Amino acid sequence: MTFKFLMKLWMLFVLVTVVSCKTEDALENEIAKINTDIKVERFDRLFAEVTPEGLEDLKTDYPFMFSNRYPDEFWIDKKSDSLQIELFNEVRKSFSDFETTEFEIESLFNHLKYYFPEFNTPRLITVTNDVDYRNRVIVTDTIAVIALDAYLGTDHKFYGSIPMYLREGLNQGQIVVDLADTYSEKYIFQAKRKSLLDEMVYFGKQLYFKDAVIPFKTEAERIGYSEAQYDWAKTNESYIWRYFVERELLYSTDSKLLTRFINPAPFSKFYLKDIDANSPGRVGQYIGWQIVCAYMENNDVPLKDMLIKSSEDIFNNSKFKPRK
Repeated sequence: MTFKFLMKLWMLFVLVTVVSCKTEDALENEIAKINTDIKVERFDRLFAEVTPEGLEDLKTDYPFMFSNRYPDEFWIDKKSDSLQIELFNEVRKSFSDFETTEFEIESLFNHLKYYFPEFNTPRLITVTNDVDYRNRVIVTDTIAVIALDAYLGTDHKFYGSIPMYLREGLNQGQIVVDLADTYSEKYIFQAKRKSLLDEMVYFGKQLYFKDAVIPFKTEAERIGYSEAQYDWAKTNESYIWRYFVERELLYSTDSKLLTRFINPAPFSKFYLKDIDANSPGRVGQYIGWQIVCAYMENNDVPLKDMLIKSSEDIFNNSKFKPRK
């Protein structure tokens, strides 16, 4: 290759990069104009401070937060319990300022409204939930509930009995990621999820959805990896793919593959000591993400339509090739 030819290639690369960045900036500016304005309702504080005389008014404002199976005395005793008081205090200390998270949630809602015009901004309500980290976020068509006691920080004393690979997501920066996760389930459809490939593509859709609606988060944050874990997955992408293909795992319906490569885990299970020790969990989700990204790069398909396509359609038309 001549020097002149190499220079032309370099200039073309720079031009494409600049045009791509300008296009992305224009899109983000257009989305920002939607300007969703939310009001965070701090039910956690209201309940912590409620008096017996004020309980009825609180129940009137938040009827969905109080089960009719329990009398008023139950709720007053609950908020006065010493462990609950400690929980309220820890949440108050960690979430005295909610502005950054509120801004991120508003941006998420702007993006949801842009890609899904039928989306209606919900009431945003914060609660405590007895450190039930498996139910951190609940959304319906009209409300979004966030359990703040599940986001007090990886090393918080309340989380001592929780495995480290799960604790890593129990921090304030993960709130908007978990919200995006939960909303993705409302828009993704796959008629069947039988094989490893089906599961990979499903979670690939979920991760691509997050690429679109929370682009201000890093790729590592969107998948819930540390930067080191994300770098490992990128570096070993070709190896992971070859492992799946050579062992004919893609179309396997062996349920054990989910625990090995899809479900949350401290590491993925290749049954190779050196690889397992260094790998993050859920590498099947990561590869599914790359397949969906390849599909969207090689096909002119709106986000909304991609989310309901079959795993076979996406995989067969993705032209996916792993990084070398």
